[in-house]
Amino acid sequence: GHGLPIKLKASEKKAAIQAAQALGLKVTGVDLLQSDRGPLILEVNSSPGLEGVERTTGIDVAGAIIDFIEENYRASKVKNRDKIGA
Repeated sequence: GHGLPIKLKASEKKAAIQAAQALGLKVTGVDLLQSDRGPLILEVNSSPGLEGVERTTGIDVAGAIIDFIEENYRASKVKNRDKIGA
């Protein structure tokens, strides 16, 4: 098969973010189903496959995740250093 890029509805984005937050995940893949009742969570992946998303969107998702981790690591080091007065 192949993927097609789509624009998420606000309700779909909200459902995906809430699912990730409920599991305490900062980086995740969320599979959604559209329904008459709104978006339904099918699956939340703590280690999502990226090849299909990267191929479909042309976005370097793995690189963005690495940047996110590096930024949060640096921020946590500064925060921890400030706590101990270093």
